[in-house]
Amino acid sequence: MCDHHKKNNKDFTPKKRNGSALSDGKAHGNDHKKWSRRSFLSALGLTGGMGMLLGKIPLTAMGASPLQAALASSDNDRILVLIRLKGGNDGLNTIVPLYNYDTYNMYRPDIALPTSQLINLGDEQAMPNFMQSLQPAWNDGYMKVVNGVGYPGQNLSHFGSSDIWSSASGNDPIGTTGWLGRFFDTEYPDFLTSPPAIPPAVQIGNSSSMVFKGNIADMGLSVANPNELYEIAQTGALYDVTAVPDCYYGEQLAFARTVANSTFIYAETINNAYEAASNGVDYATGISNQRGYYLANQMAIVARLIKGDLGTKIYMVELGGFDTHEGQENLHPILMESVAASVRNFFADLAIDGLGSKVLAMTVSEFGRRIEQNGSLGTDHGAAAPVMLFGGELDSSSEGFIGTPPDLNNPDEQGNLQFGIDFRQIYATVLEHWLCIDPSTVDAIMGESFNRLANLVVACGATTGVYSNHAAAYLPIEHRALYTGGRGVVIDYKLPESARVKVAVYNMLGQPVATLFEGNQTAGHYQYNFTSPNRYLPMGQYVYRIEVNDRAYSNTIAALGRR
Repeated sequence: MCDHHKKNNKDFTPKKRNGSALSDGKAHGNDHKKWSRRSFLSALGLTGGMGMLLGKIPLTAMGASPLQAALASSDNDRILVLIRLKGGNDGLNTIVPLYNYDTYNMYRPDIALPTSQLINLGDEQAMPNFMQSLQPAWNDGYMKVVNGVGYPGQNLSHFGSSDIWSSASGNDPIGTTGWLGRFFDTEYPDFLTSPPAIPPAVQIGNSSSMVFKGNIADMGLSVANPNELYEIAQTGALYDVTAVPDCYYGEQLAFARTVANSTFIYAETINNAYEAASNGVDYATGISNQRGYYLANQMAIVARLIKGDLGTKIYMVELGGFDTHEGQENLHPILMESVAASVRNFFADLAIDGLGSKVLAMTVSEFGRRIEQNGSLGTDHGAAAPVMLFGGELDSSSEGFIGTPPDLNNPDEQGNLQFGIDFRQIYATVLEHWLCIDPSTVDAIMGESFNRLANLVVACGATTGVYSNHAAAYLPIEHRALYTGGRGVVIDYKLPESARVKVAVYNMLGQPVATLFEGNQTAGHYQYNFTSPNRYLPMGQYVYRIEVNDRAYSNTIAALGRR
């Protein structure tokens, strides 16, 4: 009875570069269309990890990863909070260059911040008074600024540069994986059938980020509030995947229901932590504009999850609006006021429970802005910009600045500030010195070895002296799914030595679908056909699992099903 479900077949910039300025017209517009399309898909819950609403704020829980495995086995309770400034934050109006103030003022006659509105952070740099909420943190050593952060061959596209920062690649993104999810298939290969007890990372906000994306992406689903979330979590499933019509529509419905059910794997855990704690400060303090409350609300949720002992070690929050091509003098102060007040209130909240020293917060943004203002009283896409870090365990043995401030009188050939510190150095330093990951594992995650920054945080050796050696525990096998046309899917793998092997396929609920092989095998190359012409399955996602002695390796496959 499915007939009615049948498918209906019916300015200015000194040197132009695609996506860099309003005057680039079509190129800039197309870049924003790509950027917006991804945000739209994310809002629908079709990208990223496992999604839900918490306190009416979108929340996404990251699936298991090799980094999670290393974090879980490291002997520390440190937490990292990434604060994403979406759109490309103007670093020169965030940390103002007193050392080049005349040049700064000359290039920005209408939007330069006067010295009367600045808070000096030493003799050479200052921050605007709309960020005054952070002055106590600076004075007490709980804030650091890394100057001139960027990467070679700056990509001036929002879409491209966001992916570069998320993937920790060079000036071209590495595939579609993020720096915190790089080794899904190698270091934690069986997360689909053996998920961890807690979400290793949680993202709050509307748009998904590649940061937490491994080779396997999960769809998300939202629910209205924490109470409804808990009610759904009690049953463990939301929909019956068997009571569907026997037709194409039924196959689609079963797949959608399966994915929906799988999104609630962490629902009860997250809800329990959220309900176990409360916020001890008013997160509206210091914020004068309604727009600024969005980040404050996200930080309040993170604080509750930390105080409620969720156990998650990585969080990401975000604030949009930093693509300030026009009217920057009105918008940017509102945004940075929100960042400053939200960070201050967040750490004040954690301090009530004595948790401030366990958390490190760090700002990230896809790029900085041009040195000179444009014709619309804004700034166009630039390159280097400062990164700010906050927390009770920053290295107080040195001053608050790391790296040499960029020289406004010596821009690169594109007219942008030249970077002095590669953002991947910060990532690598945070992974090793803050999250206590073994140096060789860090290098593997980053794709190469980057020099660590001295005097950034109190290193793990000073507190725990413990590293995780998970990455060196085993040599993963090579495995993949090959699509042969029609309904053919072949599970392909190479066995480096003799072992007992089991090759099986499961649906997204973890129920066994087929066992393709079980027994002893010698070293060699093996292939097993899953969807033969005689095996008809509903269209959708499945999981193959290859057990080799006491290790298991898994990935998703798409079964084409009936036609």
